[in-house]
Amino acid sequence: MLEGPAERRERAPVQSVVQSYDKWDMMLGRTLILVFPALLAQGAGPQASINGLWDAVVVADKVEVPFRFEIEKKGNQVQGFFFDGDRKIGSTSGSFENGALKLEYDFLNSTLEATLGGGQFQGTYKRNRANAKPMEFRAHRFTPVPPGKEEPPKIAGSWDMHRTAPDKSKLDVSWHLYLRQSDSAFSGAILKTSGDTGMLTGSWRDGKLVMSHFAGERPLVFEAQLNADGTLAITLDHQYTYRAARTIEARSKGIAEPPDPSRFTSVKDPTEPFHFQASDLNGKVVSDADPQFHNKVVIVTIGGSWCPNCHDEAPFLVELYRQFHSRGLEIVGLNFEQDSDLALARTPLQSFIKRYGIQYTMLVPGIPDEAAKKLPQLANFGVYPTTIFLGRDGRVRSVHAGFASAATGDEHVRLKAEERQVVEQLLSEKPQTLEASGR
Repeated sequence: MLEGPAERRERAPVQSVVQSYDKWDMMLGRTLILVFPALLAQGAGPQASINGLWDAVVVADKVEVPFRFEIEKKGNQVQGFFFDGDRKIGSTSGSFENGALKLEYDFLNSTLEATLGGGQFQGTYKRNRANAKPMEFRAHRFTPVPPGKEEPPKIAGSWDMHRTAPDKSKLDVSWHLYLRQSDSAFSGAILKTSGDTGMLTGSWRDGKLVMSHFAGERPLVFEAQLNADGTLAITLDHQYTYRAARTIEARSKGIAEPPDPSRFTSVKDPTEPFHFQASDLNGKVVSDADPQFHNKVVIVTIGGSWCPNCHDEAPFLVELYRQFHSRGLEIVGLNFEQDSDLALARTPLQSFIKRYGIQYTMLVPGIPDEAAKKLPQLANFGVYPTTIFLGRDGRVRSVHAGFASAATGDEHVRLKAEERQVVEQLLSEKPQTLEASGR
């Protein structure tokens, strides 16, 4: 997730992900606005069946971002599914009447509305916020395309990429890139300090790798060509340019090492207990001084319901809470929502809580612009989520910026194992007296 405002599975085996895209043949190098003679010959109109897969596009900042979409209609119940890798992300409610499709995604605080005509959907996808700009949405029936005839280069693996011209990034200069491939089908993700792009999917065609991602958020088009020296020339959204080299040789090729997320944010005084105070969804003020946190290991996660990488992290935190709560683990979500009015912030956050079955404490300290003021003990805070691990004495033992989702493969597995180990280590420490802890 990019800094400021702008999903709970273990990492699937690489082959499973790639086979999923072989099955659907989601080849992004093709023309996405397709003509379906058989469908048109049938005079498909508002009453035609809408069940099945669709080739869809959203237009984000004038960039057409292709993605796979699925609609399921049973009686009066309609669901629309985005895909992040092989994980389906369904709408929370929906309808299809007189050719008009409406899908609500409460946990994303967004709505998709489109009209079916001539075998295609046309409409908009937008965030349910004041002044939010809707994105154009189009969809045609999914049609498989034969794989390309050319043999793609073997470029699967870990890469580091560095921008070669200014872009929209505020903090990062270098990022990690993870690529997986099966013949000409590819998947992967870019990992920034704040988290990753979600699962990019696509294919190698006409001398170029083209992948994209859209799962209700994080729209992105990725293009790469192989240079003579073995590096990759990368373009994001048709305009931002990068050069990438395999991680093992990136430094020798002049590509700076990406920031270490475990060192990106710190506390000004690690000898001081970490303090927090904010209202819960009912308006009750909760703070670190409350009895429920005394002599407990506490994970403080700073995020918001608007933050895609916070959605990535939430299932893992739920997993940790269920596993370790009885042994003395507490988790507190400090959610900087986009509405300063708690009555308005409550609805998307309640949907976020419901989606992931969150049972730990969720608080609303304010809006993102107030984060630095509300958390003065932090140094170089700037990404969501930022996760803080407190020992039983209340002091900060570890801080991690961002979260690597399952799209990053081995990195996701490594991060989860590392953070679980931190929790187990902190829980093994003996409780101290309140006086000794300074609480």
